[in-house]
Amino acid sequence: MADRTYLTKLTLTDFRNYAQATLAIDERHVVLTGDNGSGKTNLLEAVSFLSPGRGLRRTVLSDVTRVGAPGGFSVFAQVVGREGDVAIGTGIDAGDEVSARRLRLNGTAARSVEELTDHLNVLWLTPAMDGLFTGSASDRRRFLDRLVLSLDPAHGRRAADYERAMRSRNRLLSEGRFDPAWLSAIEVQMAELGIAMAAARREMLGLLTALIARTGESPFPSPALALSGFLDEEAERPFAELEDAFVEILRDTRHRDAAAGRTLTGPHRVDLLVRHRDKDIEAERCSTGEQKALLVGLVLAHARLTADMTGYAPVLLLDEIAAHLDEGRRAALFDLVDGLGGQAFMTGTDRAMFDALGPRAQFFTVSQGKILP
Repeated sequence: MADRTYLTKLTLTDFRNYAQATLAIDERHVVLTGDNGSGKTNLLEAVSFLSPGRGLRRTVLSDVTRVGAPGGFSVFAQVVGREGDVAIGTGIDAGDEVSARRLRLNGTAARSVEELTDHLNVLWLTPAMDGLFTGSASDRRRFLDRLVLSLDPAHGRRAADYERAMRSRNRLLSEGRFDPAWLSAIEVQMAELGIAMAAARREMLGLLTALIARTGESPFPSPALALSGFLDEEAERPFAELEDAFVEILRDTRHRDAAAGRTLTGPHRVDLLVRHRDKDIEAERCSTGEQKALLVGLVLAHARLTADMTGYAPVLLLDEIAAHLDEGRRAALFDLVDGLGGQAFMTGTDRAMFDALGPRAQFFTVSQGKILP
């Protein structure tokens, strides 16, 4: 079993509906129950800020600050992580740029939020993700890149650099500035970054597919996974050849992309294709219940892969996870989550729905900015 990473303390200041709140916990799972709108998901969002990015809601950071608060917000956590005990502090100060948040590790300013992955991985499943299979390709790409990021922390930086280079190319083309030397330099950079992104995605999907194939019977259906939309027929060629092929595509489509106002070919156009393996039908054609079960199975499989590849079980955030599961499947889910060996935070409106966890969890009631045992 993978080693544990877990929180022992979480303190919020001016975060969403919490003026000040502290949650003292141990390594067991954490169950948060209370009425809708009481602040349960806000607590999960706070934990999600212990990973790179903008959290599970992907919100503008300034909107996280409690209404009426004079400054910014802060999240502080004591964590038993991959490198031992660590104190993590993150947030924004009044007047900070909304795209940036500060990070301190054991009181010292970190160079970037990517350093968080040196200490723990945080994965989540929320009701907002229920429409993943029927929603936009961009939502699935974002989901896919979060999966990759837990195994390859550099993936986020590559993706950001690629987007920056692509915006530069789009701007030059829209202004009619077809300088071949300038465009070629940008397109070479895009090719290097884009092929590395595509390779990281395919490698992660291959590892995940292999893990799903060797996993035994599960109460949740197995997904079959594939990628589509970028060099589909040539993905197995050597990196250098793929980079050359992408450079050639970008060079040959400059006028088309200028007319469209955007780059129409690249890893930013990839889609994640998911099928119900047993029924052999696309996930978007499954029933709502089957789609939810597929998504749960996919997230749990990825959590298992993360534990296997890093040697440390991730922290899981499962928002309203038990709401649409019958008693038997709930119990099976809790056994699977517990079997990962990590700490999970789970929310719901009914305490009784989590009875099957028994002493494996610690239970709290959330009510209007207060956390009660």
